[in-house]
Amino acid sequence: KAITFKESLLPLWAPVFLIIMLILPANLSTAAILYFMVVVLCFMGGYPFKYLFSMIALGVLCLVMFVVTAKAFPDVMPNRIDTWMSRVESFWDPSDSEGDYQIEKAKIAIASGGLVGNGAGKSVMKNFLPQSSSDFIYAIIVEEYGLVGGFALMFFYLLLLFRIVIVAHGNASIFGKLLVIGVGMPIVFQAMINMAVAVELFPVTGQTLPLISTGGTSIWMTCLAIGIVLSASIKEEDETQSYSEETNPLEILSEQL
Repeated sequence: KAITFKESLLPLWAPVFLIIMLILPANLSTAAILYFMVVVLCFMGGYPFKYLFSMIALGVLCLVMFVVTAKAFPDVMPNRIDTWMSRVESFWDPSDSEGDYQIEKAKIAIASGGLVGNGAGKSVMKNFLPQSSSDFIYAIIVEEYGLVGGFALMFFYLLLLFRIVIVAHGNASIFGKLLVIGVGMPIVFQAMINMAVAVELFPVTGQTLPLISTGGTSIWMTCLAIGIVLSASIKEEDETQSYSEETNPLEILSEQL
């Protein structure tokens, strides 16, 4: 059965926008990542591009309206919009040293690490850098283990992404492919954002480094996502083995004899 665009609004986009609007006032970056992943999944699932572009435009419009409303009524969400604006302004204005305090300390930590680092546990900037165990832990890792350790960590995340793509590609069902991509890719995407923030390629977002930053709930959810990917890979192997056994001509021959 072919589903029209109007028929997909209520079951697909209504829950998405409802969840996004609940997350947005407290955490803009998480809401943006979630919406981006929904768009990616819809694109991979064959959702018509013209309708997908319309929903992207609608999402941007809703964000602009939300910011304008929050600026007009600051008592509703005090400090949140100002925090977002200050992060973006400090990213585009390098002369704002006060607003760039975290970034400056992170860059000092990365620069002091050199090629091989100062050694495990010998970081100095972790005593001066706010959120050194969560948002900016990548800078501390580079300070202690150098560029070698920083690139090695990036390689492991890219290897995880490669394995996620392999599992998704090998899954027989569309649901399995989208499930693996939907729960696996945000892990790597969040890690890349965290690293980009530490080296000032992206504004400060508050996103942690998966499996490394402190935080109980984040680690639990990341492990749950990896478990789902592993479950999908095991199911894929079982289905492949079952299919090969069913189509094995020797098995059919033995049954006939």
